[in-house]
Amino acid sequence: MTVLRRLALPALALLVAACSEQPEPKNEVVVYTSRNDELIKPVFDAYTEQTGVSIRYITDNAGALAARLKAEGEQSPADLLVTVDAGNLWQATQEDLLQSVESTVLEGNVPEHLRDEQGRWFGLTQRARTIVYSTERVQPSELSSYEALADEQWKGRLCLRTSKKVYNQSLVATMIERLGEEEAERVVRGWVDNLATDVFANDNAVMEAIIAGQCDVGIVNTYYFGRLQRDNPQLPLKLFWANQDSSGTHVNISGGGVTRNAPNREAAVALLEWMSKPEAQKLLADGNLEYPASSGVEAAEQVKAWGDFKADDLNVSVAGSRQVEAVKLMDRAGYR
Repeated sequence: MTVLRRLALPALALLVAACSEQPEPKNEVVVYTSRNDELIKPVFDAYTEQTGVSIRYITDNAGALAARLKAEGEQSPADLLVTVDAGNLWQATQEDLLQSVESTVLEGNVPEHLRDEQGRWFGLTQRARTIVYSTERVQPSELSSYEALADEQWKGRLCLRTSKKVYNQSLVATMIERLGEEEAERVVRGWVDNLATDVFANDNAVMEAIIAGQCDVGIVNTYYFGRLQRDNPQLPLKLFWANQDSSGTHVNISGGGVTRNAPNREAAVALLEWMSKPEAQKLLADGNLEYPASSGVEAAEQVKAWGDFKADDLNVSVAGSRQVEAVKLMDRAGYR
């Protein structure tokens, strides 16, 4: 054996060893999600059972997850971001945290107004935000729209959740888009003038105040009402579908998008596509009494019992693109 050959053989062995140590394609998707564990785990478990693909996920609020993605940059292990409110997803696109996906499955299952026009996020469930009222002190014939809650009729009878919650910011953002800034501000000022008491931290507190007789009407996300109704079927409250003679009831979404630096992009797209299909839509929506994003999937029986309604078909991305204007408007109007 020549000297050259004696030197070359170990090098070749090292090369073969290095090749054999190439990582196997990962059979795993990493998800960052703001959805509560008890809501999202059954969905992920079902996917793993059907496909064999494991899902590793962490939960936190949307802002913290976005900050984490930003800090991790190209080293991020996250493949998918799943969160609530189109405003949060829109903000993620502004920070370049999501990438475009072209998928006939997603485009076929998710209506156009519930997804980003560049395919960076897709709605997975719909979350309606509408009027709730006391069945003991309000006749449904007295109600009509979000705007009408600014009328003198509701002086001292309205309860609202704080303007600091993104759900109210998104509602006002769509009002700016529909009504123009001047009219939207007039409405919000009217709400503030009609408040029976200081704003509440959450929707449950709004409904509890109505039950207690502190006020007569409020604005809530329907799944909060559903949870309360599930615990107390004799609840002296009902939902009223706002703006049925005009723009339709405001809806927002929970949704997801593939992260900018997804290490396992194909698997992330496959999971997102699966979540837009009927079985997953039922799991996603029914678990929190929300509405499926896919129009071909029925809501839970309890949710269907609230009746059909016309939903606002404005693209939900407006909730993000006008969010800064909405926050400033609510501040000017004294809505805290």
